[in-house]
Amino acid sequence: MFLLLFLVPAALALWPNPHSVSYGTSALILSPTFWIHWASTTPAPGDVTAAISRTMAELYTDNLQRLVVGRANADLPALAYANSLPMIHLEIIGNSPIKSIMAEATCILGERDESYTLTIPADGTPGMLQANTTLGLFRGLTTFSQLWYSSGGVAAIFPYNSFFPGSSMIYTVQAPVMITDTPAYPYRGLLLDTARNFFPVADLYRTLDAASYVKINTFHWHITDSQSFPLTVAAFPELSQYGAYSAVQTYSLQDVQDIINYAGARGIDVMLEIDTPGHTASIWESHPEYVACYNEAPWTTYANEPPAGQLRFAVPEVLNFTQQMFASVLSTLPSTLFSTGGDELNTACYVNDTIFQDALTASGQNFSQALNTFVLGTHDTVRAAGKTPAVWEEMLLVQNVSLGLDTLVIVWISSEDALAIAEKGYKMIHGPSDYFYLDCGGGAWLGNDTNGNSWCDPFKTWQKAYSFDPLQNLTASQYSLVLGGQQLLWTEQSGPENVDPIIWPRAAASAEVFWTGANGPDGLPRNSSEALERLHDVRYRMVARGINAINLQPEWCALRPGECNLV
Repeated sequence: MFLLLFLVPAALALWPNPHSVSYGTSALILSPTFWIHWASTTPAPGDVTAAISRTMAELYTDNLQRLVVGRANADLPALAYANSLPMIHLEIIGNSPIKSIMAEATCILGERDESYTLTIPADGTPGMLQANTTLGLFRGLTTFSQLWYSSGGVAAIFPYNSFFPGSSMIYTVQAPVMITDTPAYPYRGLLLDTARNFFPVADLYRTLDAASYVKINTFHWHITDSQSFPLTVAAFPELSQYGAYSAVQTYSLQDVQDIINYAGARGIDVMLEIDTPGHTASIWESHPEYVACYNEAPWTTYANEPPAGQLRFAVPEVLNFTQQMFASVLSTLPSTLFSTGGDELNTACYVNDTIFQDALTASGQNFSQALNTFVLGTHDTVRAAGKTPAVWEEMLLVQNVSLGLDTLVIVWISSEDALAIAEKGYKMIHGPSDYFYLDCGGGAWLGNDTNGNSWCDPFKTWQKAYSFDPLQNLTASQYSLVLGGQQLLWTEQSGPENVDPIIWPRAAASAEVFWTGANGPDGLPRNSSEALERLHDVRYRMVARGINAINLQPEWCALRPGECNLV
């Protein structure tokens, strides 16, 4: 049809980029009676039915016009003669039992199957979404929802309006679409610290929604720290009773389960972290006998942040307490991952602590040996609950704890540290501060540091995160040790008021790095110029769905790809 000559479509605005994709130049409208059909004879699990309903709602409420000059008006000539898509079939292939999205999302990291194939014909016949698991179907639904735009109500004034089913249409101009997709890495995370400042459950829900839109599959929940202990522990309710900022700034047992269930239904596993033996001053509020150097001054001698205070890990009762605390929490977690932390342990905290020193003497161990006993003891508890322990990199590279080889090591100090972890044979999760720290560049948060900057300046742009190579400095034999990575928000200067623009859409960068890998579906290396056009689309969709994501450029630039690049 001659009207199709008006169309000059760019690449599909999908995020993260699929493994393999092809598309055409034909317009296609969602039928007024469009529906998503569960094709299996086995009833759909409840979270699949809910995901289908959410997808339908997003299709008709995003109201996003295509990011081109003229917006929807540019596409109206072609839409007058477009075919309609009547439905899309959702089909589980293979003979495995059909499980819920949550069950698939929380299984062993290396066994999660998120692959899918999506076919959208241009001739008006039904589409097809196939996957081996409900989790794969969910990822495919996420992709499907990114294909469509709204005519924004302008169709009613177009001369060919008799062709239109109503005053507004949901359409694409790039049919047919054929996608085969699977992630490059099994772990694609987002860390949020909810201890330095408290985040109500509703804000966590919204953050999980946004994470699911870009196929992030792990919420690394840093839930306790020296400043507060908001987590309710069934075996030790006094921890949050005395250690939280207030009675209303706590996560009840039901809150934690609700957040885990909400995340799981969106294909996201929750890896809880209770950082030990450092970052534990808040435990002093209920158990002062377990904590050394509490609130000692100057705090800079005894801790990286105030207040000082660390577990007396050489004391046998402290290990017993920590194991019981972990066991109580672990019994409620479906995830197979749990982080015991282990970062920024300050040795000066223990030098003049007579209780700690007496315990060392009584045990016949030195500092390193006692730390090894403590960490391995807590990891025994993690494994006894059927979980895999994760730690920050110092436990391996600084403290030289003899970690089990199943332990996941999180890179954070520098991207250069990945090689040392690989040389020791440990699997790793990338989260280095020189690429992925979302709080960098906000200035100093210390009250009297007039000219101070954040320790990890400068601000880490989405382009910086997007430039990361997960395999840099590693040898081919070490590539399999990389499980993925994440972006991280430490919240000294963040709260519910600014969490959306601090995280989004920047954290979408690592979501694509670890879903797509080094190369895009065209086989060419990832590059930020190509990605920006698609990331604009991500941001506008997030805003349409209630996420206060920050602008990346003036809208003038978003409508004119490449025209705001340096030349």
